Amino acid sequence: MHRFNQALLNFAFEIRMGLNFGPVTAGVIGTTKLFYDIWGDTVNVASRMDSTGEKGKIQVPEYVALALKDKYQFELRGEIDVKGKSRMTTYFLKANSNK
Repeated sequence: MHRFNQALLNFAFEIRMGLNFGPVTAGVIGTTKLFYDIWGDTVNVASRMDSTGEKGKIQVPEYVALALKDKYQFELRGEIDVKGKSRMTTYFLKANSNK
């Protein structure tokens, strides 16, 4: 991210991201202006991973880190308070495992 900022931009571009996977409800809503949207617990947790994350990092819940541990490296962040949930153990995605 730092190299990207230096090479291409005249300002500091910072991003944080939250990832999750699981079942969702999806559909087109509206009558005159239609748009596609998704809902459900999976979406809510992904949103919380983003909103409680840190700049320059991708945060995931523990079950995502466990499911992807053979392909990616993760750093334990620890437990965080997640609105609408109990405390959740989360991880930051570090890199490909190159296994």
